[in-house]
Amino acid sequence: MATRKRTYWLVGIVVVASVVVWLFMFRPLRMDSRVSGSRTDEPLAQKVTEQDKVEKTDEQWRAQLTEDQYYILREAGTELRGTGAFLDHHEDGVYTCAGCGSPLFDSRDKFESGSGWPSYTQPAEGHTVGERDDYALFFVRTEVYCRTCDGHLGHVFDDGPNPTGLRYCINSAAMGFKPRDENQ
Repeated sequence: MATRKRTYWLVGIVVVASVVVWLFMFRPLRMDSRVSGSRTDEPLAQKVTEQDKVEKTDEQWRAQLTEDQYYILREAGTELRGTGAFLDHHEDGVYTCAGCGSPLFDSRDKFESGSGWPSYTQPAEGHTVGERDDYALFFVRTEVYCRTCDGHLGHVFDDGPNPTGLRYCINSAAMGFKPRDENQ
């Protein structure tokens, strides 16, 4: 009986290990495969140039950002569900990166997802939002980051409303806000 129990345990471990290997080895990489931050088919890599990049030392980031902003933008943290300043924010304008000021999301693309984080159907024009695979948990998610300063913003999921079917779930502390001028 003990031998049979060990066999079941070994089979279970082999199955779990196989699934993990399959997820990491055979899943195609999706880094910037979708045209994020774009309403055109132009490749992302051509939009944010090396001159546009913001690079600072860890010390400089700590001096510029609040503790929460640093945790989210530089350490890929997540604010608590339902606590973000922009969750119930409904002004007309553009949400910007708290690290570098790049435009990230247009308020016209914001929707109530019920997730507990501000959600958008697509990034603002300008190609400053990038995507890369995130293996931090025991499954693969798609991380969303600022292409200008490489700051972590949140994640994108494929359960959003039309027209894109996407839900960009973003940490409020990773963003600032600029009201839209009446001329825009």
